[in-house]
Amino acid sequence: MIKNEKQYYAACERIEELLKVVGNDTPADDKNFIELDLLSDLVADYEETQYPVKNPELPEIIKLRMYEMGINQNKLSELLEVSPSRISEYLSGKSEPTLSVARNICRKLNINASVVLGV
Repeated sequence: MIKNEKQYYAACERIEELLKVVGNDTPADDKNFIELDLLSDLVADYEETQYPVKNPELPEIIKLRMYEMGINQNKLSELLEVSPSRISEYLSGKSEPTLSVARNICRKLNINASVVLGV
Protein backbone atom coordinates (compact mmCIF):
# COMPACT_ATOMS: atom_id res chain seq x y z
CA MET A 1 0.00 0.00 0.00
CA ILE A 2 1.27 3.45 -0.93
CA LYS A 3 1.06 5.71 2.11
CA ASN A 4 2.28 9.13 0.95
CA GLU A 5 3.20 11.31 -2.02
CA LYS A 6 6.88 10.42 -1.83
CA GLN A 7 6.10 6.72 -2.20
CA TYR A 8 3.59 7.51 -4.94
CA TYR A 9 6.11 9.45 -7.03
CA ALA A 10 8.76 6.78 -6.50
CA ALA A 11 6.31 4.13 -7.70
CA CYS A 12 5.40 6.23 -10.75
CA GLU A 13 9.07 6.66 -11.64
CA ARG A 14 9.65 2.91 -11.31
CA ILE A 15 6.64 2.24 -13.54
CA GLU A 16 8.16 4.53 -16.19
CA GLU A 17 11.41 2.54 -16.01
CA LEU A 18 9.59 -0.78 -16.26
CA LEU A 19 7.54 0.35 -19.24
CA LYS A 20 10.80 0.64 -21.18
CA VAL A 21 11.61 -3.05 -20.67
CA VAL A 22 8.17 -4.66 -20.52
CA GLY A 23 6.27 -5.05 -23.76
CA ASN A 24 3.31 -6.92 -25.19
CA ASP A 25 5.50 -9.95 -25.79
CA THR A 26 6.85 -10.08 -22.21
CA PRO A 27 5.83 -13.33 -20.51
CA ALA A 28 3.43 -13.01 -17.56
CA ASP A 29 5.92 -14.77 -15.27
CA ASP A 30 8.73 -12.27 -16.02
CA LYS A 31 9.87 -10.50 -12.84
CA ASN A 32 9.64 -7.05 -14.48
CA PHE A 33 6.12 -7.79 -15.73
CA ILE A 34 5.03 -8.91 -12.26
CA GLU A 35 6.57 -5.84 -10.63
CA LEU A 36 4.91 -3.55 -13.16
CA ASP A 37 1.55 -5.21 -12.59
CA LEU A 38 1.82 -4.89 -8.81
CA LEU A 39 3.02 -1.28 -8.87
CA SER A 40 0.30 -0.31 -11.34
CA ASP A 41 -2.36 -1.69 -9.01
CA LEU A 42 -0.85 0.12 -6.01
CA VAL A 43 -0.68 3.42 -7.90
CA ALA A 44 -4.26 3.02 -9.15
CA ASP A 45 -5.52 2.36 -5.62
CA TYR A 46 -3.66 5.41 -4.28
CA GLU A 47 -4.99 7.64 -7.05
CA GLU A 48 -8.56 6.53 -6.43
CA THR A 49 -8.36 7.63 -2.81
CA GLN A 50 -6.15 10.73 -3.18
CA TYR A 51 -7.27 12.07 -6.56
CA PRO A 52 -10.90 11.05 -7.03
CA VAL A 53 -12.50 12.08 -10.30
CA LYS A 54 -15.73 13.96 -9.76
CA ASN A 55 -18.67 13.40 -12.04
CA PRO A 56 -19.36 16.46 -14.15
CA GLU A 57 -22.35 18.61 -13.25
CA LEU A 58 -25.32 18.94 -15.59
CA PRO A 59 -24.53 22.56 -16.61
CA GLU A 60 -21.04 21.49 -17.70
CA ILE A 61 -22.44 18.59 -19.72
CA ILE A 62 -25.03 20.80 -21.42
CA LYS A 63 -22.40 23.41 -22.30
CA LEU A 64 -20.18 20.72 -23.77
CA ARG A 65 -23.03 19.30 -25.82
CA MET A 66 -23.94 22.80 -27.04
CA TYR A 67 -20.36 23.26 -28.19
CA GLU A 68 -20.33 19.86 -29.91
CA MET A 69 -23.62 20.61 -31.66
CA GLY A 70 -22.59 24.16 -32.56
CA ILE A 71 -25.65 25.77 -30.98
CA ASN A 72 -26.12 28.77 -28.72
CA GLN A 73 -28.51 29.34 -25.81
CA ASN A 74 -31.27 30.62 -28.09
CA LYS A 75 -31.11 27.55 -30.32
CA LEU A 76 -31.05 25.34 -27.22
CA SER A 77 -34.14 27.05 -25.85
CA GLU A 78 -35.94 26.36 -29.13
CA LEU A 79 -34.78 22.76 -29.17
CA LEU A 80 -35.88 22.13 -25.57
CA GLU A 81 -38.99 24.30 -25.89
CA VAL A 82 -38.21 26.52 -22.90
CA SER A 83 -37.43 30.22 -22.59
CA PRO A 84 -33.87 31.52 -23.07
CA SER A 85 -33.93 32.82 -19.49
CA ARG A 86 -34.74 29.31 -18.23
CA ILE A 87 -31.77 27.95 -20.23
CA SER A 88 -29.59 30.59 -18.60
CA GLU A 89 -30.75 29.40 -15.17
CA TYR A 90 -29.94 25.77 -16.06
CA LEU A 91 -26.49 26.70 -17.31
CA SER A 92 -25.67 28.79 -14.25
CA GLY A 93 -26.94 26.09 -11.89
CA LYS A 94 -29.59 28.40 -10.41
CA SER A 95 -32.38 25.96 -11.24
CA GLU A 96 -32.83 22.38 -12.32
CA PRO A 97 -34.93 21.21 -15.23
CA THR A 98 -38.40 19.81 -14.69
CA LEU A 99 -38.97 16.16 -15.48
CA SER A 100 -40.36 16.92 -18.93
CA VAL A 101 -37.42 19.20 -19.77
CA ALA A 102 -35.00 16.60 -18.37
CA ARG A 103 -36.58 14.06 -20.71
CA ASN A 104 -36.03 16.43 -23.65
CA ILE A 105 -32.42 16.99 -22.58
CA CYS A 106 -31.86 13.24 -22.60
CA ARG A 107 -33.50 12.72 -25.98
CA LYS A 108 -32.54 15.81 -27.91
CA LEU A 109 -29.03 16.35 -26.54
CA ASN A 110 -28.28 12.63 -26.19
CA ILE A 111 -27.23 12.95 -22.55
CA ASN A 112 -27.56 9.91 -20.32
CA ALA A 113 -30.56 10.08 -17.96
CA SER A 114 -28.41 9.24 -14.93
CA VAL A 115 -26.35 12.38 -15.56
CA VAL A 116 -29.43 14.55 -16.09
CA LEU A 117 -31.13 13.22 -12.97
CA GLY A 118 -27.94 13.28 -10.89
CA VAL A 119 -28.04 9.60 -9.91
